[in-house]
Amino acid sequence: MSEMTLSPLVLGFWRLGQWGYGKQELLRLVERSVELGVSSMDHAMVYRSEAPFGEALALNPSLRDNLQIITKCGIRPCGFGVLGANAVNHYDFSQAYTVHSVEASLRDLKTDRIDLLLLHRPDFLMDIAEVAQTFEQLHATGKVLHFGVSNFTVQQLEALQSALPHALITNQVECSPLNMTAIADGTFDQAQRLGMRPMLWSCLAGGRLAEPKTSQQHSVVAALQVVAKELGASTVEAVIYAWLMALPCKPYPILGTSKVERVQAAAEAVNLQLSREQWYRIWEASNGASVP
Repeated sequence: MSEMTLSPLVLGFWRLGQWGYGKQELLRLVERSVELGVSSMDHAMVYRSEAPFGEALALNPSLRDNLQIITKCGIRPCGFGVLGANAVNHYDFSQAYTVHSVEASLRDLKTDRIDLLLLHRPDFLMDIAEVAQTFEQLHATGKVLHFGVSNFTVQQLEALQSALPHALITNQVECSPLNMTAIADGTFDQAQRLGMRPMLWSCLAGGRLAEPKTSQQHSVVAALQVVAKELGASTVEAVIYAWLMALPCKPYPILGTSKVERVQAAAEAVNLQLSREQWYRIWEASNGASVP
């Protein structure tokens, strides 16, 4: 399996349905993001983002070769037709369902391959041998080039990786200055050991850092503002992404924005270098106490 390189920042389409974008507007966002160095696009079947993205991409098919398309499967909620559940939301990593989901994603995205397929949330009925066989089938047919997981624990990832001949590319997990669980629970230590670069969602803590309410949130924002001033950063957001990218597992933060201006501001993070003291200033503000 060939090497895969994602862009330092990833554009996420979780809330695409709320943006109110037409095909031309969405295409302009993608084209401009690529110009800014953000060429990796994160989708999922349950986001309902694949079809509108595919329609926008069809307006400029040559753009496809400049993109790394990421999508996810495995969640079966009610109300999603044949890909959903009849009565009970559940997870499904069975071979039949995974292949069916991939084929639907390829159709909706109007592409002949998915660059990176992630298993969206752990299926407690996961048969690692069956998943390995499914991955081999999808890769052999050229439908999926690389594989990864999302929201897996250290133990779940270890179990699945043990059955695979090729390395998983990533584990997409939540991480922000307000949620540092993955920093402390072994997720990022495992990533370093395996040479795997995590992908991070909710980096801005679901918008809570834009409108702080709690004492912790105010403390973190104050620390971010101090560091932003010290670094000469244009925005606090850029400092947040730089803080995450400073982790030695070299994660890929996901941008959840529809605005080109915010993509441009976030791209500044690639050139920001925090000192250890600056990094721990933000960690301390979130932790509520200094290191022991």
